Amino acid sequence: MTDPGSPSPLTVVPDGDGGFLSRLPTVLQPHRSLLTYYLVSALLAGPGFPILGLIRYFKYQTLRYTLDDEGITVRWGILFRREVSLTYARIQDIHLSSNLVERWLGLARIQIQTASGNSQAEITIEGVPDFGAMRDFLYSKMRGSRERAVPTQESARAMPAGDHDALAATLREIAEEVRALRLSLDGGATREKQDV
Repeated sequence: MTDPGSPSPLTVVPDGDGGFLSRLPTVLQPHRSLLTYYLVSALLAGPGFPILGLIRYFKYQTLRYTLDDEGITVRWGILFRREVSLTYARIQDIHLSSNLVERWLGLARIQIQTASGNSQAEITIEGVPDFGAMRDFLYSKMRGSRERAVPTQESARAMPAGDHDALAATLREIAEEVRALRLSLDGGATREKQDV
């Protein structure tokens, strides 16, 4: 699955400049303690342990997070492959949650929500031991993409003069059409009043 000569990206200890998150694009694998969490939670299922344990084991083996400059992609599954991609600009909120077993193992779930109207998280990142750094990284990318999307006065001033003239001409045409529509609608309303 990975190059045996290179360490797992999640086992790299982040340094002061952002660590493994500063090198994009990157593919992250969940930490080994996520498998422990999956097996403990499957054990609590009682008689369903063999089936749930097997499902969770294969999810752990195939779970990958791909981070690049545009967004994040989560992939998992063997028989039914699932892939969820999300751009940083679509992120609305990021939540951290962890239950007692996850805290004992040093894990947390990073739940990423969008404005899709769904109450559940669009993407849940599990198995990242340095979940605080991952959350901060996602927040910074989310803010950065929003700042780039909002035009500033400087970027409007940097527009070539020809583009300003073309924009002004287009806006004038739209205003004339709106006036013509308004007059035709007002004219129809006054004729109806005169007929009554």
